[in-house]
Amino acid sequence: MASGFFALLDDIAALMDDVVVMSKITTKKTAGILGDDLAVNAEKATGFLPSRELPVLWAITKGSLVNKLIILPIAFVLSSFLPWAVTLILILGGVYLAFEGVEKVVEFFMPHKHTVVETIKESITEDELLVVEKKKIKSAIVTDFILSVEIVIIALGTVLGKPILFQIAVVTIVSLLATIGVYGIVALIVRMDDLGYKLIKLGGNENNLSAKIGNFLIRALPLVIKGLSVVGTIALILVAGGIFTHNIELLHHVLETIPAVIKDFIFGILVGFVAFVIVELFKKVYKAMKKAN
Repeated sequence: MASGFFALLDDIAALMDDVVVMSKITTKKTAGILGDDLAVNAEKATGFLPSRELPVLWAITKGSLVNKLIILPIAFVLSSFLPWAVTLILILGGVYLAFEGVEKVVEFFMPHKHTVVETIKESITEDELLVVEKKKIKSAIVTDFILSVEIVIIALGTVLGKPILFQIAVVTIVSLLATIGVYGIVALIVRMDDLGYKLIKLGGNENNLSAKIGNFLIRALPLVIKGLSVVGTIALILVAGGIFTHNIELLHHVLETIPAVIKDFIFGILVGFVAFVIVELFKKVYKAMKKAN
């Protein structure tokens, strides 16, 4: 009996070793999408009052964990019984990401009239601020959901054919690492200025190395945030295009002579623009019908 018990422990240890190895491999395969996830979510998590940055980021992180709890069991069930549904969900998610990316591009070149709200930031009430905050959090969590689906599906693809418990262990580990890693880095980015002020205070003298690093961090933060906004928009389009080119067989053989990243960007822009036009037409029709009534 004792030998059987120790044999069981040995099997469990061997299984955990395999899980760790496959988790490392899977994390490497999802590195690209994790980079896009970081850029997108860092852009989504900025623009709040300094005192609200970490609470908002924590709210988005909790939403991301809930997203994983929803996605993981559904992904395991669908991969076993309805694999075509996984592809369909990925493509629909890609359409949403492409639309959001193109919408940002359009708003940059043709800003809407409502953007003047930014100029009256001083007079905004606390209740109005909370409403804006909740909208941004909701938008960030929705985007995270779609990116999380992509991460989970890519991770799941590396362990297909393995026992279901093995799949659950590996994909769950990768999903948790993605959430903790991405939002941990985002938290560091949005608090760069606080760290800078602390370093300046610690240094005391402007010529001190600590003070110089602090000043650099403070000056760099706006540039990092602006850069992440641009990178985040590009990432939305690239992720969407990658979903289309990897999951729609017809697109595999189109534009084969150009680099994959350019191909992904082209399809992301095209699908996003079509989705944007359809949404705008729907809004106009809806407004016309509402006025008629």
